[in-house]
Amino acid sequence: MDIKNSAVAGTLESSDVSISISPNDNNEIELILKSSVEKQYGKQIRKVILNTLENLEVKSAVVIANDKGAIDCVIKARVETAVLRASGEKSFCWEGDR
Repeated sequence: MDIKNSAVAGTLESSDVSISISPNDNNEIELILKSSVEKQYGKQIRKVILNTLENLEVKSAVVIANDKGAIDCVIKARVETAVLRASGEKSFCWEGDR
């Protein structure tokens, strides 16, 4: 899926994550993570974000994640929403639809 615009999903509330995604001219995924629990869970947060992008076939984007202690399913949902908004697509194949 091509990222055509900048988009945001999520909040800065406790137990949530704000995902900002925008096009990347370098044709790669650039991930910037800010998290209060990065030392404990940074590796897992990055894994969830990158796996979600891979499943959505996003090959190029700048992703900024500002995590406030979100669990994996919340991170995944926020990434999916940001990608959908940034791609300009009306819908895409959700995991349960495959």
